[in-house]
This record gives sequence, C-alpha cells and structure tokens, in this order.
Amino acid sequence: MSLAAILVTMLQLALCSIAVATNSFPDFQLLNVNETLTGTKMFKPHGLSETDDHRGKWNLKLVHRDKLLSPNDSSTLHNHGRRFHARMQRDVKRVASLLRRLPGNGTHDGDAAYEVNDFGSDVVSGMDQGSGEYFVRIGVGSPPRSQYMVIDSGSDIVWVQCQPCNQCYRQSDPVFDPANSASFAGVSCGSSVCDRIENSGCNAGRYCRYEVMYGDGSYTKGTLALETLTFGRTVVKNVAIGCGHVNRGMFIGAAGLLGLGGGSMSLVGQLGGQTGGAFSYCLVSRGIDASGSLVFGRGAMPVGATWVPLLRNPRAPSFYYVGLSGLGVGGVRVPISEDVFRLTELGYGGVVMDTGTAVTRLPSSAYNPFRDAFITQTANLPRASKVSIFDTCYNLSGFVSVRVPTVSFYFSGGPVLTLPARNFLIPVDDMGTFCFAFAPSGSGLSIIGNIQQEGIQISFDGANGFVGFGPNVC
Repeated sequence: MSLAAILVTMLQLALCSIAVATNSFPDFQLLNVNETLTGTKMFKPHGLSETDDHRGKWNLKLVHRDKLLSPNDSSTLHNHGRRFHARMQRDVKRVASLLRRLPGNGTHDGDAAYEVNDFGSDVVSGMDQGSGEYFVRIGVGSPPRSQYMVIDSGSDIVWVQCQPCNQCYRQSDPVFDPANSASFAGVSCGSSVCDRIENSGCNAGRYCRYEVMYGDGSYTKGTLALETLTFGRTVVKNVAIGCGHVNRGMFIGAAGLLGLGGGSMSLVGQLGGQTGGAFSYCLVSRGIDASGSLVFGRGAMPVGATWVPLLRNPRAPSFYYVGLSGLGVGGVRVPISEDVFRLTELGYGGVVMDTGTAVTRLPSSAYNPFRDAFITQTANLPRASKVSIFDTCYNLSGFVSVRVPTVSFYFSGGPVLTLPARNFLIPVDDMGTFCFAFAPSGSGLSIIGNIQQEGIQISFDGANGFVGFGPNVC
C-alpha cells in the first residue's frame, strides 16, 4: 500500500472515531477509489484459524463469507461483480425473511412465524459460503469438532447439521456426528427447555423435536440436545442446540447457525450470568485481508464508546432495536420526521441492527430525501446507471480518490455516528462503478445492515439495555 493510501485510510478512520467520540462531524471525506478497487481484484480466500483468548475474554475470529471461497471457484473468486450480485440476491431474501417475522410484515399485521467468564472469536465474512454473511469457527461436542457457524443477531437458536443426515446442504467441514460426542444428551419432551421452543414436539415419544422455518424458504428440523461448545480454550457445557437432520436453504458452507438474538434460547440468552448478556463484534471491511472479532463477556465492553439505549419490542424479542431520530449528509441534518423511525407501542416500525442484512434499509419517506441530499452534494461526480437494488450510482473509473459528503446517523438522545466513506459508497464491479449503499425498505421498518457497521466496534450490553459504537475501529 502506498504512503498516500495509508494516509487516506488513517484519515477516514480518524473521521469515524472522532464523530463517535465527540459527536462532531466533518462535512466531507475522501474515498480512496484505487485502494477500494484493488481490494476487490486482489481478493485472497483463507481459512479461519482457531479462536484466541485475551485476558479471560472469549475472543473469536470473525470473517466475511467471501474469505471462505474455494480457490477452485475461480469464476466467483476473481469476479467482484458476480460476488456482489449474489450478495444482493441473498440480501433481498434476508430482508423479506425478517419482515415476515415482524408484526404486520414490518407494517401493521400478523405475528412472527419464527422462534425457537468472557470469551470471543474472530469473525469471518461469509459472503460466498451460501448463506449468512459472517462466520466464526467453534468446537462442537466432546472431543470438540471444529465447525464454521453463521452468526445471526436476529436469531434465537443455535443449531448444527447432524448425522444421520436425511437431507443436508453442502458444508465445509464433515457433518457433526453426535454418536462420536461423549457430551451429547438429547432433551426430553417434558423438559422445560423443550417448552421454550415454539413449534416443538416429540420425536419417537421421547426426545424434543424442533423445527425452524425461515422466511426465505430455508429450514432446519431435528432434535434438541444439550451439548458442549468450545470457544478457543473456553469450554461451555450444556448448551441447548438443535441437531438438524433435515436442513435446506442458504446456509451452504457453514455447519449451522449461532443465534445471538435477544431471546432466551440464543447463545447470549443461554449464557446469561456467565457473560452478563454482553458481547461485542467488529466486522472487518470488505477487501481487507484481516479478520474481525466476536467477543463475549463484560470484559468486552469498551471504555469510551458512545452508548445508545436498546429498545425492546415484545412482539419481536429476538431483534435489537435502537432509537434513531434522523440522518445527516455533509454535516447537515436531512428534514425527516422522527416519527418515521419510531417503534410504536403495538410493535410496528422502528430501527433494527442486524448482522445478517448487508444493506441498510429505510422507509421510502426517509430514504428519498436522504438520497436526494446525497445526490445534491455529489453533483460534481459522474453518474452511472442503477445497479441491482441501488438507484444512485457513480462512474469513478479513472479517479484516484474523490471528495464525498459525510453520512451520519442521529440517534435519540443526541449521539451522532458518522460513517467512513467506504461504508456508504461501495464498488459493485471491478470497473469503477460505485453505489450509494442504502435502499428503500418497502415497509415501515428500518434495518441498519452490516455494510454500514463494518470497521466499527459494536457492543451490546443486554443486561443494562445499551448498544455502544466505538471507540475502536477494525
């Protein structure tokens, strides 16, 4: 990387950290076009190493699914446009799935159809593993069998594919065989754990059966069990997991799903007092040859973060809602009514933070003026045709860097989060086409997606009801 590129990157990270820490927000940033495009072309897949423990925290490596692409899949590996379009197709399905689980499909009707010491791990981006965007590697069973798991902040169950597998999708590791685990124990039908799973039943009149249907048509069905999970050197016993014998959908590559939602059956909910309901993650930016992190425990809560209250929606307890009051472009607040982002007493609307959604979605009444403000302040940049779900794109081929207005989230109570330029203007091909990385939601729900979260340390303090942004970057 050239000295100029390093300086631009340092400037972008400094702008983000300053905005989080002091609530100040400069009116422009520099987007390094060359560096961003080089990151898409010089893509290097790699495996995920074992977890690292730091000062008693359960610290896991976290990577985007693109990093797990097989070197043999050269048609996708070296084609950013193809990876991008596949990601957007998954993203549309993900958003549709979330909306089906919410009251009124995100508007005004119906019920959710889906339920069911500190430590951590590095987070891998899971973009081309089939489903889910970010992956961790943990041990399942005794002795532990290493498995890639999708992390999902909107899910309340932990499950893995199991032998005998009547119907399974392709995964990177051998399918877990409970017969080879000394710690595997089926949950009985009369257990209180079984009672906490919706759509549960009895398998052969003895063991608790679970079934989870996702809104995109994916599903997992099997038996509920208590099993030992290993996070680096940290061993956690008697975690309730689904042992899936019939599985289908967008989870190709991963062995299963690690639910981090707000419900009692998620990993966070089950750990309870062991971690104080606290976890933190840092999603590494696209094109950077590094891993992010997922850390559990109160020791993961940073000093100096900007804290925003979490809101609870009793009709969607899995989701992490935050109070958003407005949006800014170029240091100027866009005239949007706060009511657009409000979570009503009946559970409609609101703003959800989600690791599984890539692109931030906004109601049209917020997206349109927000987009228009950005277009007005980028009138000097050459436009390009719309691409996929994006209607605001630019032809930046031939540019080394460009000056772009800042984009900010105004949270209830005063905190302002100003995003790095690469979190809102992203490449969609290898030729220099960049798009404004927001989209209309088609409903009253807003979703803050993982592209906008990249490179920023995000911490959830469930016990005290707060989410923190910064102060660290990754």
